[in-house]
Amino acid sequence: MTAIWRNTLTLVGATTLTMGMAHAQSPELSDPPEIDGEVVGDHGSHTLRMGIGLSENSPQYISSQYFGKILEQRTDGRITVNVFPNSQLGDDVQMLEMLQTGTLDMTYPSSSAATSYVEELAVFDLPFLLPSREAAIEVLQSDVALELLEGFEDSGLKPLAFSENGYRQLSNSARPVETPEDVAGLDVRGLSVRTMENPVHLDIWETLGANPTPMAFGELFSAMEQGVVDGQENPWSTILTSNFHEVQDYGTETRHVYTPFIMMLSERTWDSMAPEYQEVVMEAARQSAEYEIQLSAEYDEWSREQLEERGMQITRLNDEQLAAFQEAVQPVYEKWAPRIGEDLIEDIQAIVDDSTE
Repeated sequence: MTAIWRNTLTLVGATTLTMGMAHAQSPELSDPPEIDGEVVGDHGSHTLRMGIGLSENSPQYISSQYFGKILEQRTDGRITVNVFPNSQLGDDVQMLEMLQTGTLDMTYPSSSAATSYVEELAVFDLPFLLPSREAAIEVLQSDVALELLEGFEDSGLKPLAFSENGYRQLSNSARPVETPEDVAGLDVRGLSVRTMENPVHLDIWETLGANPTPMAFGELFSAMEQGVVDGQENPWSTILTSNFHEVQDYGTETRHVYTPFIMMLSERTWDSMAPEYQEVVMEAARQSAEYEIQLSAEYDEWSREQLEERGMQITRLNDEQLAAFQEAVQPVYEKWAPRIGEDLIEDIQAIVDDSTE
């Protein structure tokens, strides 16, 4: 790791430690790629305010810093990016609305939060659609995914690139979960599970017999700490960097949904930029998205191991147990496939099949 990035990560760790939110170690992360490309012409100065939901330790934050460094170097400092982590500026839905009004320049939401603008993005919320990270990346880099981003036209939002939030896993403070019946509770109450404000996610957990509770991410830690909800579902890296292990005793490696991130720019900000600036912003977004995907993969397995070291009891589902969950959520497909688009689902399944041959 280069000195400048090693120092950056050290500073991040020191900052979050003072906030009482840091963990003691960080994984060995890949260096960011070298920044190449010529310095573009002088088309004025822009300071981009970017709000994200995750912490300074997250791959999302680290890659967003890299995005800013690319722009700074390639514009000779005329474009700068200030990143505000930890939902400081609002949750994903609120920050998307701020982009529409031009009161915020950039955000980096989960695709699930953007389905109110492009309903077809809900395809990524369908359970067990993408069986491996390799298949998921093939889909995100396909023409099928790029066509989905075209659906934001005239929305006030300018999508720049897909990257990886990752596989969502279940955690809770009530009991180990090995079967759908453990979620439903049978002779005890079903788990109350925080979800995003997304109807497909709500249906997944209702179908499994849980009590899904939509809630902003920034409110989640205190809600679990106070027993308002039993648990939540997020990638292992988010669970770790958000310190959810402090209020969650049990984890289950369900991998029930693979969620992308989408780096987004306000259309007003985009339109205010010269075409040469627009081009370099798009290039920087794609480069930083590729780096975020790499970091996310490196962070994922390490995060699960760290959670176990910190006392979380994690259940790894075997093939038979996983098949039981897949069968239990089939009604979600039956309900949502006609609405999302059966042709779209088939196109994605074809990419998945090709990637596994």
